[in-house]
Amino acid sequence: MSRARASGTYGGGTEDGNRSLTHLINRAAQRISGFDASHPTVWDLLLTGCLLLGGTVDLAGGGWRSVAPSPEAPMWAAAICTVGFPLTVPLRRTRPLAMLLATVPFALLQAWSGTGLQIAVFCQLIVVFNIALRLPMRQLGLAAPLLAVPLVVAAARFPEGGWAIPLQSSLTSYAVVAMLGIVVRTRQEYTASLRERARQLEIERDQQAQLAAAAERARIAREMHDILGHNLSVITGLADGGSYAARKNPQRATEALDAIATTSRQALTELRRLLGILQNDAPHSAPAELSPQPGLGELDQLIDGVRAAGLPVHVTVTGDLETAPAGRQLTVYRVVQEALTNTLKHGGPGATARVALSRTPGSITAEITDTGRPTTPTGPGGRGITGMRDRTALYAGTLDVGPLPPPDSGWRVHLHLPNDEDQRL
Repeated sequence: MSRARASGTYGGGTEDGNRSLTHLINRAAQRISGFDASHPTVWDLLLTGCLLLGGTVDLAGGGWRSVAPSPEAPMWAAAICTVGFPLTVPLRRTRPLAMLLATVPFALLQAWSGTGLQIAVFCQLIVVFNIALRLPMRQLGLAAPLLAVPLVVAAARFPEGGWAIPLQSSLTSYAVVAMLGIVVRTRQEYTASLRERARQLEIERDQQAQLAAAAERARIAREMHDILGHNLSVITGLADGGSYAARKNPQRATEALDAIATTSRQALTELRRLLGILQNDAPHSAPAELSPQPGLGELDQLIDGVRAAGLPVHVTVTGDLETAPAGRQLTVYRVVQEALTNTLKHGGPGATARVALSRTPGSITAEITDTGRPTTPTGPGGRGITGMRDRTALYAGTLDVGPLPPPDSGWRVHLHLPNDEDQRL
């Protein structure tokens, strides 16, 4: 058992060590890449300086003659190539194909004179890598002849050196470097596409959030309009009636004041409920006391309040409306509320209202008519009719609002909501 534990601990330690080493390598690569991206000139000069320094050391030590095709190659040719090849490296990012062309004269000089410099191979491989990384693939195909010509010249110039294997080795090295550049380029393009997709998803997320916020603001505006508009209209009607009755019947005036107090408390309760829902998004807020949205079960209370405000209302109900879905009940309730509120505000003295509600297996309908003046209740741009249409559209219903046809005088609101089964079809 102790051996198993020791083995497990050792394996876990090795795995953690590998992870730490991988993390360090990734961090180092990211830092080098970031420095290269932010300071390309410094990096290019540093790389060029290292190549020049390495070539100078090789040239001064004479080690290059041991691998040169011609040990008697002139020193001046080696010196020109030692300086010329590294000078093509700084512009490899912006003009890689031009820099490869710039290496051709030095490569031909090296091939003709028999100078074999390792620095030349490194510089050309760096340029080939950047061609594969930054240019179209067809331009990479143009690089192959430019690299092969100096090798063929050297093989023809010094045939006794056995150039078959060196030629094959050089071309293989160029092919491997080109494939490495293609792999890095593919990875960069893939990473860029992932970042672009992430950016697009962030934009879509923000747009969806803005749309949701706009829809929520519209919903809150409808609720506030329905709560304040209706209750204030009822309170206004009760106040007008109480003021008139105070001079002749104090008891009626007292009843009107009691009704005003009751309606005000109801409005405050609904406002607290709505504001409590909004405050739930605030940090460290206590849960709000939530109550259900009004439905057709509260329709009698709504009608009684309108009647108390001085508007006679006759109600006809056909079918079982209180078992309808809660959302449809709320829509019918708000449409009836808005229609009666508009009659209170715009119907004029002596107006009466009629509410006819019906539920069939296929739909729910509500028709509210009045005998008031046939004027537009909320005027152009009002929230009343707009709110009713928005609620109706949520359930694929229809809403007709307009004056009654002559010779009748008054206003008509007709609501039709299909059942869930009809909407799915």
